Amino acid sequence: MSNATTTHDTWRLGSLTVRRIGFGAMRLAQHGPAFEPGSPPRDRASAIRLLRTAVDLGVDHIDTASFYFSALRSANELINSALQPYPDDLVIATKVGPGRSPAGGFLPHARPEQLRGQVEQNLRELGRDQPDLVYLRVLGADPIAERFGALAELRTAGLIRELGVSNVRPAQLAEARAIAPVVAVQNPFGLGAPPEQRALLRRCGELGAAFVPFYALAGPARAAGRTAGSNAAEHPELLAVARAHGASPAQLRLAWTLHQGPHVLAIPGTGSAAHLAENLAAGALRLTPDQLALLDGLVEQPV
Repeated sequence: MSNATTTHDTWRLGSLTVRRIGFGAMRLAQHGPAFEPGSPPRDRASAIRLLRTAVDLGVDHIDTASFYFSALRSANELINSALQPYPDDLVIATKVGPGRSPAGGFLPHARPEQLRGQVEQNLRELGRDQPDLVYLRVLGADPIAERFGALAELRTAGLIRELGVSNVRPAQLAEARAIAPVVAVQNPFGLGAPPEQRALLRRCGELGAAFVPFYALAGPARAAGRTAGSNAAEHPELLAVARAHGASPAQLRLAWTLHQGPHVLAIPGTGSAAHLAENLAAGALRLTPDQLALLDGLVEQPV
């Protein structure tokens, strides 16, 4: 298997072009599950080396947020320190909406008038004049027009390049698209995804918007707390397909996700250089129709 520079096709995020496997920074600042109190901070030098290795291997899409931080580390600061001056082709996506207190607890989602401050915080931390892509992260089914409209005004003013939405329902996506172009939808998705998630993925393809799954390596069971990558918890069918390709179960999960459509991007996160290389190599896996049908039928239950 080759690395990201040779095996990945690309997708356009509005005016931006990215390879289909990027890097998610959610776990960059700490060991263990993100946002878990007491998780030890990740070694700063190791995190910086990992980011530089990712870019060296061809990663041109990094997903982050100002609320990705631990007691001693900030994902945005690590990205800034590791990658300045930024490569011309590097796309950095961030999210606004949620906030966290200095102690790490989550705050009520920002009101429309607070979103500019969150965008500017990301710019300061990343050392950039303009974010490439800003997602409005949504919680619940409430209307989002006022909040997304505030971000659309910032885009019109030149403070933001492209807009996306995260954790949304179909009605919220339609609401946002009536206000401004939505180039990407970042929602939970992975092997065993329920029909409504699969339908939204297909809808994004029809609209020409990227679908960017989070928990693609996890699925419902692991997202609920099971340790990712544990072969003991894997489906025998998945393990059999993985063996046929000489690949790990995590690589199979990523490959299956990418096979769901050319508009599907992946942003797996890791603190390990070895796992980073494995994730990028998953883009070279080509699953047969029979293998896809087998994996499509797997069901995962939360634990």
